[in-house]
Amino acid sequence: MSTNPGRPKKDEGFLGKLGGTLARKKRSKEVSDLHEEGKNAINAPLLPSSADLLPEDLLLEENAERSMLDPTSREDPKFKDLQKVLIDWINNELEEERIIVKDLEEDLYDGQVLQKLFEKLSGRKLNVAEVTQSEIGQKQKLQTVLEAVNELLRPQGWTIEWGVDSIHSKNLVAIVYLLVALAMHYMAPIRLPEHVSVHVVVVKKKEGILQTAQVTKELTTTTEMMMGRFERDAFDTLLDHAPDKLNVVKTSLITFVNKHLNKLNLEVTELESQFADGVYLVLLMGLLEDYFVPLYNFYLTPETFEQKVHNVAFAFELMQDGGLKKPKARPEDVVNLNLKSTLRVLYNLFTNYKSAD
Repeated sequence: MSTNPGRPKKDEGFLGKLGGTLARKKRSKEVSDLHEEGKNAINAPLLPSSADLLPEDLLLEENAERSMLDPTSREDPKFKDLQKVLIDWINNELEEERIIVKDLEEDLYDGQVLQKLFEKLSGRKLNVAEVTQSEIGQKQKLQTVLEAVNELLRPQGWTIEWGVDSIHSKNLVAIVYLLVALAMHYMAPIRLPEHVSVHVVVVKKKEGILQTAQVTKELTTTTEMMMGRFERDAFDTLLDHAPDKLNVVKTSLITFVNKHLNKLNLEVTELESQFADGVYLVLLMGLLEDYFVPLYNFYLTPETFEQKVHNVAFAFELMQDGGLKKPKARPEDVVNLNLKSTLRVLYNLFTNYKSAD
């Protein structure tokens, strides 16, 4: 009597069914445990919403912590604007490297772009592999880059809000914190949006229960505070404590610039406003260095913010060509009528050219 080879023997079928039943019960118990853990989390104190939790959050180890960007903050226009400004800055800095960043989370997590950016800004070469595909290699590169960054920023009073794991896990808040710090430290020629804050949901497992809290992270403050962080000087003291003497300084600077601009039948009465478009700065440099500045090199009647920044930046280049140090102020600050920035630039000219005819 022949048997059907496709039909299992009685014992095999029984064992197979038993194994399948046990496997289903095991999976059911795991699902039940996971559901119970999620239920405890939902009922736990400080939990804003079960929708905030991701599956990996439910599997946290005891006392482990995880943070995530609140979805509403991710869509905040000011936060998006900040990301765009940072992306444009990086692409401008790394143009010669033919590197194009489109997304901060996807393009910076492996350390490659951060390495190139830090090397360009600092002027030092890091001892890391150029290309790393493995996770271990990427984290090793990040470790080297972040150690160099932290050694630079920590003495300046920065709170380190980033780390190898947070950057590599594409934590957008940590990445933005790092880039803002670098931009501020190196006085990047960009205008960071002011008062950008985001909400971060922090999840922590304690005694088997997930507890969450929403924390507000301040990414930027005011332009004055951000760009003046590392440059307290005599003008800060003058503005804060001796405003009466400030008028004496302004009068001296106005006399100095008019001595030269009068040769072109130009006259200055307000320092902060009349130098804001960069035209007088460019013309003044030509007069001080005794050369004619071709009109095609700058905008004689600038209308946009970008055109004014171009003029001021061009004037800064002329100053450096004349042997002066690069101005501490940013072109954007002068255009934005920042009095201290304008005073710093003009005082630098005054100290170097006060005896010029």
